[in-house]
Amino acid sequence: MKAPLVIIITGPPCVGKTTLARKISEKFKLPFIHKDGIKELLFDQLGWKDREWSKKMSRLSYHLIFYFLEIQLQAKKAVIIESNFSDQEHTIQFLKLKEQHNFITLQINCYADGEKLYQRFNERAATGIRHPGHVDSILIAELKPLLLKGTLPLLKIPCKNIQVDTTDFDKIDYAEIYREIEDHL
Repeated sequence: MKAPLVIIITGPPCVGKTTLARKISEKFKLPFIHKDGIKELLFDQLGWKDREWSKKMSRLSYHLIFYFLEIQLQAKKAVIIESNFSDQEHTIQFLKLKEQHNFITLQINCYADGEKLYQRFNERAATGIRHPGHVDSILIAELKPLLLKGTLPLLKIPCKNIQVDTTDFDKIDYAEIYREIEDHL
């Protein structure tokens, strides 16, 4: 039996990770686990307050992502996971899972022009389209340096890495991304 594929989609906020993950999930009929989806379920069940509460729910969401990922790996099933993973915090967790389970990893790192990301985040905060528990209007100043970088460091795990520039969503080559995934499925 071929080892299952774990597609990790990462990058800074507002870079289009969730949109890309949904497209891949739909195309390949793969389960899709994402931090914000879990976090919003927690907000709906436990309520929301301030930035500290949001951070607490983020930490809990990561625990749940890795819990659900391990369940998929035990069942030898492919899965997509998406978040703004931290190379320092999350690389170790992926490596531990790699020791326990045989799986193939494909890391898709989304990046964009920093000014464009900062603009997108400001627009998203102003429209209030996301769950209020994310406290986006409070996050703008905190996230500005990260957004202006336009990228996050790759996770330091053995895998194929795909870089996707999302500065202009209309210029993303989905066919090429799908070909890479097909080669690993």
